[in-house]
Amino acid sequence: MSMAKSLAVLLVALNAGAALAQSPDLGRPISENDIKAWDITILPNGAGLPAGQGTPAEGAKIYAEKCVACHGEGGRGGPGGRPLVGGAPLTDGIETSKTIKNYFAYPTTIFDQIRRAMPYNAPKSLTDNEVYALTAYLLSLNKLIGENDTLDAKSLPQVKMPNRDNFILPYPDRI
Repeated sequence: MSMAKSLAVLLVALNAGAALAQSPDLGRPISENDIKAWDITILPNGAGLPAGQGTPAEGAKIYAEKCVACHGEGGRGGPGGRPLVGGAPLTDGIETSKTIKNYFAYPTTIFDQIRRAMPYNAPKSLTDNEVYALTAYLLSLNKLIGENDTLDAKSLPQVKMPNRDNFILPYPDRI
């Protein structure tokens, strides 16, 4: 390498070090508690489910207050949301409406979706008991649990979904 190139490389390295030493001092280190507030993943086997419980009757009341405007009476669909109940078998074609009963592989996915994203205008605003109750109500409407059953962290993962065996799992060790 020529002397000029060596000098140029040295100058770039020195300037880069000085630039890295200057920081705009943006942000702050994130704490474990900050991470926990957002790390709400629930696995198919129930790992990550919080304490709490709910029944279909409790869920029906919450649904009437917070969900019916989008998802319609009895989960049959509404102006802002797709149907959550019933549905033809998916073998009827690609355009078949996907519902809880004919599509979801795990009941924990329903809990996770409600907990993260519902209601649409106030995501993450429901208590864990409300999420269990709404999940119980929707599973009951789909005749996947009884109307007098109670869901909690132990019973929810036990619900057998009709479409469970029709998925190819990318990470089978996580169920």
